[in-house]
Amino acid sequence: MSTQNPPHASGPPSPRQEHVPKRANPLCRTSDRFESWFRRFLMLVLLLGLPAAALGAGLTAYEASMRSAQAQSVERHEVTARLTSTVKGVTADGKQRAAVRWTDGSGAVRTGTTLVTSGTPKGTSVRVWVDRDGGITGPPMSELAARTNGWFVAGMAAVGVVAGVYAARAGVRHVLDHGRYAQWDSEWDLVEPLWSARFRR
Repeated sequence: MSTQNPPHASGPPSPRQEHVPKRANPLCRTSDRFESWFRRFLMLVLLLGLPAAALGAGLTAYEASMRSAQAQSVERHEVTARLTSTVKGVTADGKQRAAVRWTDGSGAVRTGTTLVTSGTPKGTSVRVWVDRDGGITGPPMSELAARTNGWFVAGMAAVGVVAGVYAARAGVRHVLDHGRYAQWDSEWDLVEPLWSARFRR
């Protein structure tokens, strides 16, 4: 006796076999569709906007810092000064402010204060940075400092984009939920009398 394959089932597919598109879901409200679309839009903003904002802000900050570093390199120069008194006492970092004296390019004697190691004797030569006016100042900004500033600004820009996306999503969600609660209240006002009447029979 030979076995035969069972005939294929005919007729409409069962409810489990039917593919119901998401848009056909009667429980999917307009606000749900808008929220889903807005969430995808924010994801696109995050994927494209975050690297663009971080890169743009970081490069701008780096270039601005490099221009400042170059300007400071032109305006500042090092001179050799001598301590006018012995540095006494001990501090936590081993540095103290002390008076120094030097002669500028025009032959004028200049004085100022700078940080030196505690215990340095009077007359010791120290190198100090001075500006065009002859005042003691700090060294010009280095390329490492400019690069660090660029990375810091890039990181802050990235954090700002993430915070903005999160705030936008939370704000839209709050507005939509407020509308949903109002809609539920109005619908319940219509349904509640009919629902309660079932138990009063």
